[in-house]
Amino acid sequence: MEKPNASLIEPIGEVNLHSSKWEWEKGVKKLHNYLESFFIKKGYLLLLVGFLLGRALILSKLTPFSLPFFAAVYLIKRDRAPLALVGLIAGAATISIENAGFTFVAVLLFLVVFRIGEKWIKSGIKSLPFFVGIILGLGKLIESFILTGQLTFYDGMMAAVQASLSFILTLIFLQSIPLLTVTKRRQLLKTEEIIGLIIMLASIMTGTIGWQVYDLSVEHIMSRYLVLVFSFIAGATVGSTVGVVTGLIFSLASVSSFTHMSLLAFSGVLGGLLKEGKKIGVSIGLFIATLLIGMYGEGGGSLSQTLLESAAAILLFLLTPQVFTSRLAKYIPGTSEYTAEQQKYMRKMRDVTAQRVSQFSNVFSALSNSFSQMDVEPSEEENMREMDYFMSNVTEKTCQTCFKKEQCWAKNFNTTYSYMEEIIHEMDQNDGVIQTKLTREWDKYCTRSKRVYDVIQTELTFFQANQKLKKQVRESRRLVADQLQGVSEVMENFSKEIQRERENHYRQEEQIMEALQDFGIQIEQVEIYSLEQGNVDIEMTIPFYNSHGECEKLIAPMLSDILGETIVVQKEDSAEYLNGLCHANFRSSKKFIVQTGVAHAAKDGGFISGDSYSEIELGLGKYAIAISDGMGNGERAHYESNETIQLLQKILQTGIEEQVAIKSINSILSLRTTDEIFSTLDLAMIDLQNASAKFLKIGSTPSFIKRGNKIIKIQASNLPIGMLEEFEVDVVSEQLKAGDLLIMMSDGVFEGPRHVENYELWMKRKIQELQTDDPQEVADLIMEEVIRTSSGFIDDDMTVTVAKIKHNTPKWASIPVQKMKKRA
Repeated sequence: MEKPNASLIEPIGEVNLHSSKWEWEKGVKKLHNYLESFFIKKGYLLLLVGFLLGRALILSKLTPFSLPFFAAVYLIKRDRAPLALVGLIAGAATISIENAGFTFVAVLLFLVVFRIGEKWIKSGIKSLPFFVGIILGLGKLIESFILTGQLTFYDGMMAAVQASLSFILTLIFLQSIPLLTVTKRRQLLKTEEIIGLIIMLASIMTGTIGWQVYDLSVEHIMSRYLVLVFSFIAGATVGSTVGVVTGLIFSLASVSSFTHMSLLAFSGVLGGLLKEGKKIGVSIGLFIATLLIGMYGEGGGSLSQTLLESAAAILLFLLTPQVFTSRLAKYIPGTSEYTAEQQKYMRKMRDVTAQRVSQFSNVFSALSNSFSQMDVEPSEEENMREMDYFMSNVTEKTCQTCFKKEQCWAKNFNTTYSYMEEIIHEMDQNDGVIQTKLTREWDKYCTRSKRVYDVIQTELTFFQANQKLKKQVRESRRLVADQLQGVSEVMENFSKEIQRERENHYRQEEQIMEALQDFGIQIEQVEIYSLEQGNVDIEMTIPFYNSHGECEKLIAPMLSDILGETIVVQKEDSAEYLNGLCHANFRSSKKFIVQTGVAHAAKDGGFISGDSYSEIELGLGKYAIAISDGMGNGERAHYESNETIQLLQKILQTGIEEQVAIKSINSILSLRTTDEIFSTLDLAMIDLQNASAKFLKIGSTPSFIKRGNKIIKIQASNLPIGMLEEFEVDVVSEQLKAGDLLIMMSDGVFEGPRHVENYELWMKRKIQELQTDDPQEVADLIMEEVIRTSSGFIDDDMTVTVAKIKHNTPKWASIPVQKMKKRA
């Protein structure tokens, strides 16, 4: 069989659905942009609105819409005022020529009066409603007098009504006109602006009174369409409001019955209640309202016409693009689009703030890197250069005027240079003392050896001072670099925390509330901020129960069972019990807790101790214990040690790393005073999640860990804080266990016992002999034992802190909840 030609079965083309869809969307967008440009940017929408308002009537006689509309357009969009005037006169001419003439004369009079009054009036917006009201009121009186030749009380009442309506309509149009002239509105609508927009739209639609298409009333179709749109966007509240306002204005315009207003209001309520069914649900609401009101209020002959009008409104509503309804919904409070727009704005502000904080963090990091690059040890080449400078200064004052200068430096340069370099090195290392052999050789070689020694000694003093200053500058730069890097890290972490968006836990909140209420506990409100394992954060508002511990005894145990981890009451605020409510905050429990005890005494039994201590639980799940011993005793030592502890506490609470915090304190204390008064610092940082500990000891005595019969010594070698030397903090890490006793003490306790050769062995033996594990009792016993060995004398300030590491066992067992799934 012959093989068919491949070219005959290859496709000659394909239908690109994506391309056709793209072309369709592109065409719709192009049409939308054209219509927006034609009606809004060029202002022809004002021409159309002016035409409808020009033929709108109230009580079949009053025309209070024309001048307020023109005045508002003239003040807000003056270049589009001619279009509005043309539309108003054209609309008024469809009623009568006299009405068109009255409109033209009123506008002309307004322009003359307003332009004259602008010279004396500061705020045109505030005075505009008064101008419009007075002109239309007087105009109505003049018109009545011209037509009838007399003025009656009825004419005065109608003029007052027209002036009042025009005053109010001017205020409404001033708020609503910008919605027709601005293509992209950024501010969200206020409630007053929404009501004003509804009144303006209803007023515009009164211009369609009398229009019919196939015996169907255009005014009825458009008013029901308006109710459908707002019911679909904003729900029953706004939908019914639109129905009442629109129906009321139509009733005033045509002096008809209120059946149409009832229909609009009822359809707004039903449509809003059925908005979950999307457009079909809202349409069904209008159909049901039309059927009920039509059957109740009017005869069967007009029921079919009313249903056809509703069907036409529903058809227009179904053909309305979603882009239009979604865009309008962004500006109406209470809608999901409005909430999303607000959240979008808040996210934008949050991201901008986080970005700025991150930028500051980068600045501090760059500064830190800049200082770190400057902190470079001098190279070998630089050292040689400094030696050459030093040598040139010496020779300038000694060899420059010597008769043997040519012989020493021209003929025997290397020998002379080596001798002098060795002399400088010897004097630098041995405080000006030179070996006898070198002295003897140099005296034979140089005729001015004594002069050379003196000059080198003098220059060496300046050289050493200069080198010490350079070293201090390098150390200061290093300290500044570390501090800047620490601030950069804190700000970077803060930036990340800002960008963490609170998750929505609506379903979990409802489930927790339902589970607790089924158990018999009344809950007013539940707010979940975090359900992260180990970092649960829940706030509740509950009725005040005379503080019988319901939060701790019932709610927290039930949450522990619901969430599968131990939950405790972090804070309970019943200060507002007068309102019958109590606010409680529930957090994840830490795996370990620290129980502490302290004993301290001042030298010779005084009141002011040179030792200071602090025990604080940081907000980062860490527990800090610190002891500082000021140099000497008395008030000045107490001030130094207390200042060290306070600085440490404040810096650690910001989240800066421990080593950077201590270096920062060292630089602050060292630069603050020229007195040689220093402080020791003994710091222990305990992680409450895993019981790991970091020890930072700055000139302090050893610490001890008692684990059963085993004693572990913690020791590090660092100079006291406040000395501007090359400062590197040694960190000792140790894994603690439940039941461990951590004993920290100042040198007054460690070196307090008299007639003891080895303080460490003596302290280990005393700790091992302890028969109690209560922290306070241990601290008291150690202090008492040290004082007893000194025959009751207190030779130095003494402080001892004891911390016991314990598993965090909840006080109340969890209460099983059957109806709640674990961690929904």
